Amino acid sequence: MKTRSSDIVGRQIIQSIIEGKIGIHESMPSERELSSRFNVGRPTVREALQRLERDGWITIHKGVPATVNNYWKQGNLMTIVDMLQLEDEIPGGFIEHMLELRISLTPAYIKDAAEHNRLKLIALFSSLDELSDKPHSYAIFDWNLQHDMAQLSPNPIYRLILNSFNDLYHRMALQYFENPSHRLISKRYYFALLDSIWNGDIEGTEKIARSMMKTSLQLWKKQMNGGEIHEE
Repeated sequence: MKTRSSDIVGRQIIQSIIEGKIGIHESMPSERELSSRFNVGRPTVREALQRLERDGWITIHKGVPATVNNYWKQGNLMTIVDMLQLEDEIPGGFIEHMLELRISLTPAYIKDAAEHNRLKLIALFSSLDELSDKPHSYAIFDWNLQHDMAQLSPNPIYRLILNSFNDLYHRMALQYFENPSHRLISKRYYFALLDSIWNGDIEGTEKIARSMMKTSLQLWKKQMNGGEIHEE
């Protein structure tokens, strides 16, 4: 399906905002200027600006140019969706913020799944023994496990949130699992989680998940800073 001109214009404006070419709280160029810059009609520009306001990027004022919002404070769920669609232009720190969110999110849906669908949850680990020690294999296994555990929670919001991060999760996981020690730590986590679920220890399962989410955040930060994690 052909991408609408207003969507292309909107995406390019978002890139300019994230790259700092148009600063937070600064005035946007006028509709006339944007129309000339993107070689589109003013109705197309107006449609793009209206969508950007809906998505939390800008505030439109009558009679004067729109201003850029502080999207970290004034954005909404659509702001996140827009960021994820930019791929290489994702703002610095976004992935760390996402991993911080996982510390609260992941233990909650795993606990829900363990309480309501324990046997189905155990079945998700059936291929763990055959997991190949390769980044791609771990990335796929980890995504499928997270997604399917969220599916087993009675709360559908967890699934919707995870679905939003699908593409980014795969790219991030491939990079994360390039480190052999990360794969080893994760495999130990999978087995510890399975053991706790098998024994019916709901609180222990939640605690193991939360601890691993904190660990993965620290490992990611060290990896991004050029550090290494060595297992004894």
